[in-house]
Amino acid sequence: MHSMEGSSNGGLLYHEVQESKLCAVHCVNTVLQGPFFSEFDLAALASDLDRKERLMMMENRFNAGDFGSDESHNVSLGGDFSIQVLQKALEVWDLQVIPLNSPVAEPAQIDPELESAFICHLQDHWFSIRKVNGEWYNFDSLYAAPEHLSKFYLSAYLDSLKGAGWSIFLVRGNFPTECTLPSSEASNGYGQWLTPEDCVRILKSCNTKGQSSGAVDRNTNQPSDQFASLSEADLLAMEDEDMKAAIAASLQDSAPAMPVLESGVPSTEKSS
Repeated sequence: MHSMEGSSNGGLLYHEVQESKLCAVHCVNTVLQGPFFSEFDLAALASDLDRKERLMMMENRFNAGDFGSDESHNVSLGGDFSIQVLQKALEVWDLQVIPLNSPVAEPAQIDPELESAFICHLQDHWFSIRKVNGEWYNFDSLYAAPEHLSKFYLSAYLDSLKGAGWSIFLVRGNFPTECTLPSSEASNGYGQWLTPEDCVRILKSCNTKGQSSGAVDRNTNQPSDQFASLSEADLLAMEDEDMKAAIAASLQDSAPAMPVLESGVPSTEKSS
């Protein structure tokens, strides 16, 4: 059964905590809200894309350059996947991945809260922002648990990510609403099912230990969540522009001028 709204997985949130360099796998699975893909599945998709690219180059008699080599343009030696691989994975579930800055995504730029999911990318890190059971969450795999985002915060957060050089993609289509809860043997080992209350408790526990709920590797330029201590009421009390300015200030560390995909292709060069 597929639906845009409605309670999914009995009201549970599916989250994957960072394992090695598998953030692309975590990103796809949290968009789908279940352990649908493994790193081997994405590697197979990357290999298939590489093969098709080489064939296309040969058929058109272009100078294949390094397309003729064994080097992959869709997965790096470190295990980082290209946006084309994530697109192919989500296409399996009849979902479209659209650059947020494209004309067709204009409504999402104006009213992001009316959408269902976003994928964010910078350097070698991927994460998803997803609406589940009517509420928005940041499913960054570097977080101990999904972090709730108010609709007001969502818009300001997306604007700040764009300003910091992140590539943002809109995901549209009929999302799966049910995933058979895996047994411990079937689980991929880094996925977990949490209630919204679990998430609050886990993130609060991180804060109690002196860690930000958004404690992450600064090399990824992921926002340090200096707003974790603010309540929803505090956030709503802030003026929209003040809020955006405050979030932007937390993102200014060292964002690159132009993020580059793992394949070495500038992120502006996206497949349709």
